[in-house]
Amino acid sequence: MTETTPFTIVSEPLSQMTFGTPFLSQLSNGYATVLRNLGVSGSGAQLMLAAARKQSETISAVHRARSHQSREGLATLFGDVATGTPWPDLAQHFAAYLQDSAQRLVLSLDTLLDRGDIFLEHEAAGCPPVLAYRSELVLDGASLPSPCNYFLLQIVPPDGVTIDPMKRPYMIIDPRAGHGGGIGGFKEDSQVGVGLRAGHPVYFVAFRRDPVEGQTIADVTRAEAAFVQEIRKRHPDAPKPVVMGNCQGGWATLILAASHPDLPGPVVANGAPVDAWAGSVGSNPMRYNGGILGGVATAMVLSDLNRGQFDGAHLVMNFEMLNPSRNFFRKYFDLYRDADHGRQRFLEFERWWGGFFLMNEAEIAWIVNQIFVGNRLARGEARLEPGKPVDLKQIRSPVIVFASHGDNITPPQQALSWILDSYADVDEIRIRGQRIIYMIHEKVGHLGIFVSSSVAKKEHSQVASVLQTIENLAPGLYEMTIDRVIGTGTDARFEVSFVERHLTDLEALDDGRSDETPFAAVSRLSEVQAEFYDMALRPWVKAMAGFQPTDTMRRIHPLRIQRSALSSGAPWAAPVRSAANDVRQSRRPVEGTNPFLRAERIWADMVEQSMDLARDMRDAAYEMAFFSLYANPFMQWFGTPHAAPRALPTSEELKALPDVQRALLNRDRGGLAEAVIRMLVMLAESRGSVRRDRLERASRVLTDDEPFRSLGAEMRAHIIHEQTLIAEFDPEGAIDSLPKLLAAEEDRDLALRVVRFIPGEVAEMDDRTMTLLRRFHMALGRDFDGVTVSQDPLTGGTGLP
Repeated sequence: MTETTPFTIVSEPLSQMTFGTPFLSQLSNGYATVLRNLGVSGSGAQLMLAAARKQSETISAVHRARSHQSREGLATLFGDVATGTPWPDLAQHFAAYLQDSAQRLVLSLDTLLDRGDIFLEHEAAGCPPVLAYRSELVLDGASLPSPCNYFLLQIVPPDGVTIDPMKRPYMIIDPRAGHGGGIGGFKEDSQVGVGLRAGHPVYFVAFRRDPVEGQTIADVTRAEAAFVQEIRKRHPDAPKPVVMGNCQGGWATLILAASHPDLPGPVVANGAPVDAWAGSVGSNPMRYNGGILGGVATAMVLSDLNRGQFDGAHLVMNFEMLNPSRNFFRKYFDLYRDADHGRQRFLEFERWWGGFFLMNEAEIAWIVNQIFVGNRLARGEARLEPGKPVDLKQIRSPVIVFASHGDNITPPQQALSWILDSYADVDEIRIRGQRIIYMIHEKVGHLGIFVSSSVAKKEHSQVASVLQTIENLAPGLYEMTIDRVIGTGTDARFEVSFVERHLTDLEALDDGRSDETPFAAVSRLSEVQAEFYDMALRPWVKAMAGFQPTDTMRRIHPLRIQRSALSSGAPWAAPVRSAANDVRQSRRPVEGTNPFLRAERIWADMVEQSMDLARDMRDAAYEMAFFSLYANPFMQWFGTPHAAPRALPTSEELKALPDVQRALLNRDRGGLAEAVIRMLVMLAESRGSVRRDRLERASRVLTDDEPFRSLGAEMRAHIIHEQTLIAEFDPEGAIDSLPKLLAAEEDRDLALRVVRFIPGEVAEMDDRTMTLLRRFHMALGRDFDGVTVSQDPLTGGTGLP
């Protein structure tokens, strides 16, 4: 007979809970039935059903597992207490826990007072960047012909770090999405730290809290272009700067590269929401905000109430509401749980998280219209200003996109689907000479992409290492994969490959794109609402706002109040400070085995789960409301003018493009450089991937050895592009014409040795590589002996053993 305990009575119902998911399914099924009875097309109902099913399955699976984990924890705790803790000892444990708990509470409150003081000091100072490194002002955007509040800093390397001015400089653009600058470098293990440790000059683009009156996104882009020009002037002999953008700074980086294609070197977009309509049904709730919260008209109203400026605290509140258990409970409980050691970590992050920045109304309206609601940037329809379109196809620099499946703000689809919207296929990417590399992390969250030390040590370090050689990669679409780790700790090395991908690989990241159609209706409705507000309501709102003091709307924002109310100026601050000083003198933490401390942590997990359950139910209702509003036939008709995809060229049109025809006409022209590059391109395409060690050998040969060294970067890139097109569109002719490029016998021998040196050991070559090498030798009248070429033949030796 099973023994019944109070725990059994509580835990059994908990483990059997389905968390309301039948209600979701019944609601969606009922909605679909109503539509069918009315004779309405079922596309909207199908989206609702798909959303309800996925949401219910996810909620049931996740929360059943979490409740089971809590149940097991409680069972273990009760078992330990029942079998091994006498009642007198239990009373002592409880008394010790009460003292420890009270002391931790006082220390936590003291830390929150410190946070309030830091917030007020940070606000009074104008919210400067929260960098962990010293920096020097290089160029102030306020002094430019089109002034803005952005400025360029050079990071001063810390002691023991040597910078080589001949190395490629880094320019990091931080996001201006409600917070201030510095997130890319507020830890030593950061993007800034990765660049410094590799010996690169590092520059940081930050911004002041208040925008310059009248500044626009176009002015910001012009300032960022001026910053790149200044860096190039300061490092004239170095390669073009890497421009790295985080979140909002990521799409700003792409806009910079598209509007000034000859200016930057490789560009890196980390967690950048470029294609805001993209996502999966049953997840990614933030993409529905435009339809549920009112589109650009909401931003216009909030800006008018704040006298023409949009308060970034509204955006931060949206982020916090996306994960309320973390932002309203867990981070405070974690501080309380580790009150002795968590203070500094908590305050460091809160200093950045609590720095709220402003935008002009024109800036936030552009962002909403062109990206988050209108999705025009991804579709090639965005304009910085009249007569200045932004087409991401115009980017000539290599593009690296870093995304994560664990990112609930910028899922991989939003970071990558602009490629699907912009290009007909991979052939078009190659024809345009572009190199697009993407890397997807399995679980790191949105902020972890920028602030996680482990990500900085691994993914960002690998990106930094390949940026030196990436321009010698043949044009195309690649996924950067970390194949294996060699060594541990600080001695760890990572074996990296670039795997050739097709657009179908990006499509496979999504569950289809039919769920994006309702967003076209949101886009059009947003425009209609904005026009109506501008003509009918705006004068009244502005007049009403004119009666209030200048900063009233900012001061009464809940995020500011919760910080300023808990500061040293509060009437209850003095007794808390006094008590905290006493606690530090008599602190007596309990052991981790204390049963009440263990119960506290299980309780916290259950509170967090209950808040997560409420969030998940909210998100499910949010998504179903969105589809009920915008996926019905009328709204699909209403959104038709905004739903048409970008016109993309056919295969025949691609092959007829001037770049392709020009390359094919030059198939029989060239010499040693063209022949070697052509064979290397064909070898890489035959393997379907390029290992980093092979790319580094190719880069050394193509950069340091003659005849390649004297070509220069621009001509070398041109030859790689041209030979890629020849290999892609006429592979047989590319091999058959090799003798015409290598007329001299000694050139043929030298070219074949170089082409065998770069792939490395013969034993590591696959069958495709071996077959192609044999064809090269046969075309040039040579026998392939299968011997490894271990030394660079262009440095003076034969390269043979």
